[in-house]
Amino acid sequence: MSRVLLEVRNLSVSFNASTDAVRAVAGVSFSIAAGEKFALVGESGSGKSVTALSLLRLVQARSSGEVLFEGEDLVAASERRLRGIRGKDIALIFQEPMTALNPLIRIGEQITEVLELHEGMAFAAARVRAIALLARTGITEAERRFSSYPHELSGGQRQRAMIAMALACRPKLLIADEPTTALDVTIRVQIMELLEELQREYGMAILLITHDLNLVRRFADRVGVMQSGRLVELAETAQLFAQPQHPYTQRLLDSRPQKMVQPLSAQALAGVDLLRGENVRVEFSYPVGWFKKKVFTAVDGVSVVLKRGETLGIVGESGSGKSTLAMALLGLQSLAQGDSIFDGQSLREAPRARLRALRARMQVVFQDPFASLSPRLTIEEIVGEGLALHQPDMDAPELRRRVLQALQEVGLASDVRERYPHEFSGGQRQRIAIARALILGPQLVVLDEPTSALDASVQKQVLELLAGLQVKYGMSYLLISHDLEVIAAMSHRIAVMQGGRIVEQGAAEEVVSSPRQDYTRQLLASIFKPV
Repeated sequence: MSRVLLEVRNLSVSFNASTDAVRAVAGVSFSIAAGEKFALVGESGSGKSVTALSLLRLVQARSSGEVLFEGEDLVAASERRLRGIRGKDIALIFQEPMTALNPLIRIGEQITEVLELHEGMAFAAARVRAIALLARTGITEAERRFSSYPHELSGGQRQRAMIAMALACRPKLLIADEPTTALDVTIRVQIMELLEELQREYGMAILLITHDLNLVRRFADRVGVMQSGRLVELAETAQLFAQPQHPYTQRLLDSRPQKMVQPLSAQALAGVDLLRGENVRVEFSYPVGWFKKKVFTAVDGVSVVLKRGETLGIVGESGSGKSTLAMALLGLQSLAQGDSIFDGQSLREAPRARLRALRARMQVVFQDPFASLSPRLTIEEIVGEGLALHQPDMDAPELRRRVLQALQEVGLASDVRERYPHEFSGGQRQRIAIARALILGPQLVVLDEPTSALDASVQKQVLELLAGLQVKYGMSYLLISHDLEVIAAMSHRIAVMQGGRIVEQGAAEEVVSSPRQDYTRQLLASIFKPV
């Protein structure tokens, strides 16, 4: 067995120096061997990130216990000593590179700064090393990208730049805190394959912080499971997935989406289409220089059909045109060409009054409920807003009754109506967003990445809620996601989008089990197959 590189003994972290009332980490112990890939998993708030950041005393909190790095206790080390270790012997990759990178400094200069500080390199030599690192992490035109600012890079490129910065001094331990959460599934696989390749090349250990169990199963040698600040289970990866011991671990493993939709009846299949998009095209233009414009085609001649009570899953990477297509189908994209026909009525030809009435029967649940719910309105005002708009003659007692009924439908108590969105968890806010859509009794609900920001167990709860509501009310769903696992669990049919076009569509089981296109196979491989 390799020598122990890091040993954590009874680490506790409290954010209240006088009492221990807010204890984020409670008596956590684990070790990481040199060259090992170790994962800490758990839901948001379980203490994973606080544990990782506390190893280098990067949180303003009271810590106790021992963090032995090559035998040296970092808890007792001076700040000067820690500055010498941070970025050199132990490096970090953060979840969101756009907030971790300095927006005012070029990417290359942020990497050279690490080399100048820790290795005393001159700028010219550091520049050569930085360009080589950018190229090594898969960034094309590395010399040109050296001079780019963070906002000029894509999400995947920014994460690669973060990795290049973290590896600049060839650290012995790399802490990767949710390094792929904000990325598409195919980019996610590329980043993890890159980390695995670099880990073997440099011989470094990796501490992976994540709530993505599928990622852990593919990547880690050993796993520690955290719940409420405590390490509740520690095991080899294969053993943990085959025979989880702790009830919390069992619940996490059971949270992966399973098939939830009911088969459509023969009557529904033979019935009239609820929604039909015909040759939908959306083009955006943007200036190039002073007088020229360039046209970007976001949706390129797409035709789709949605039956009553059916879920059509639209899957693809960011920028593939999924959300733009959905907005065009709802008649909310002014630049759309082609036509969208809802319940036999063309949205392009419908008079304004008729279009407003139709939109009461078409609702949207967005990806981020915190951004889509007004922070200034109470839950009662948010949920009842659509009803007050479309049925202005309804009296206040009846409006309140309908609001309470909608909240009850999504599993929320009536006493939440006077509270505000910031007082709720992500899962609860998404339930509120669903209640807001449900209260009008829609026939069509567009679900735009409704669970991508949620933990696995909360995600499963929301998906089960949506599946149950569909059966109860016969609603049709247009489900948009880049997560094929969610799409496969919730959809009757799947349409795969790439570059603004649908490259494959068919029954969910057929698309998942027998994909015809290489792009679909690539998406499936990123989820269902081992690296």
